[in-house]
Order: sequence, then structure tokens, then C-alpha cells
Amino acid sequence: MNDYLEKILRGQPINYEGFLKKLPESFRRRARDVFATERVRANRWIVTVLDEAVFAELQNVAQAPVSRVDAARKGNSHRHGTEVSFLLVYHQGVASSRPDVAVIGNESVDMGFHRARSVLVVENERNFYQYQQMLAFSSEALGKPLELAQCDVILGGGNRVIRGAILEWLKGYEDVFCAFDYDAGGLQMFSTIAASLGEKATFVQPPNWQPWLTQFCKIPDSTERFTRALSLAEGLGFVSLAEAFRATGKFMEQEMILDE
Repeated sequence: MNDYLEKILRGQPINYEGFLKKLPESFRRRARDVFATERVRANRWIVTVLDEAVFAELQNVAQAPVSRVDAARKGNSHRHGTEVSFLLVYHQGVASSRPDVAVIGNESVDMGFHRARSVLVVENERNFYQYQQMLAFSSEALGKPLELAQCDVILGGGNRVIRGAILEWLKGYEDVFCAFDYDAGGLQMFSTIAASLGEKATFVQPPNWQPWLTQFCKIPDSTERFTRALSLAEGLGFVSLAEAFRATGKFMEQEMILDE
């Protein structure tokens, strides 16, 4: 958005239709009153500001928010990350099925337990609740025993685990095992974690996908998502998973592990 606004101020041509798509709805409805356009070539327009007051308001909205509250004032709190995150954790000291909580801020961490050597990050809530089964699956997939005594289990769904403060916290573990959906979203999340944690991060998957092909049941939302998943799998070196995508034309959701 800011790139479009800067070009408008400099009198440079822009893709006006693309600009309109990025405008907040309240500004898009008023676009005819705020802007005049002159087409200079295919898909490019010179845009003139007709209402300076509204344009100044748009510039304010487009500026990166300095806090979650500031983002809320600008109409969308999700434009700024939260200053604090809550992670549900199963660890050796948990005496029931109710998980513990770690409170992770940008500059502080509050948790009432000592972290284990390793951690298993589970994407989906149901799988997280069945953490013993996920530890067993991960042990078999990785060829090494994972037990709660040496491996914490955290819920990482909704992309919360790729927030900066949480990634920094995860660096305190020697090994970070990632059990995510076998689709574009899960692979993208792992790619982000691996970029931050390097060799500490390991994607949990069977060494041989052939026995699991019947569990690939999720039809991709679009061809683009399927192509993206293939590209990510191949880029990460997950050749067997890429072959499973091609063989089935589908993705595998994490809940299918619990169906075994």
C-alpha cells in the first residue's frame, strides 16, 4: 500500500486496479471522490489526489502500526503482532490431561517448569491433546524414542509458533520436532521455522509414504495451493512427500495420524 501511495505522490503511473484491491473498504467506496485517473499505457494510470484530507487519512492508516492498540485504532489489530503469546505445553511435570501455559513476551518469559532437551510442536488441537500418540508416531517416523521426560509438547497451531518471540524461545531447545499438516500451510510454517532455527528444526514425517497414501484425503483448495505444496516439499528436500502429493493429488491432514 505505501508503495502505491508514494508513487501517487511522485506522479508515477501505478496499476490502479491493484491499488483499489488493497484499499480498505471504507476508502474503496469513496475512491471516485478522492482520486482522478489518466491511463498512460496498458494497466498503468497516473493518479491525481482530489481530496487531500482523505488521502492524509489513508496515509495514516497505511503506516505500519507501532503496537497492537495502534493497529486496532487503524481498523485491524491483526496488522501488528501481539506483544505477548500464550503457549499450551505438556511436560514431565504435568499430572493430568490439562496442559501448562508458557507466557512469552518480546523481552520476558514466564513459565513454571524447566524445559526438556527437545520439543515436539503439534499443529492441531486434537493431536496435541493426544500427545502420547503423537510422541509414539514421531518416534517411529524419526527412528528415535521421544518421551515426555525428555521432550516437551507444545500447541503451535494458527501460525502462532512462527511469531518472533516464540521462535527465539524455541532456540532454547536442542531439537525442535515439527508435526504439522502435510499440505502447503504446514510446509510453509516449517520452512519459516527452519529459516530461523536451522538444523535444530526437523519435519516429522514417515521415511516411506507408500503405506500412508490412503490417508491423503484433503482436496487442495486450488491448483496454486497444490503447486505451492509441491514446490515447498521439493525445495525442502522432501522427495517422498512430493511424490505422495503427485500420486494422490491430495493433502494429508494431521488428524489422520490418530485414525491409524
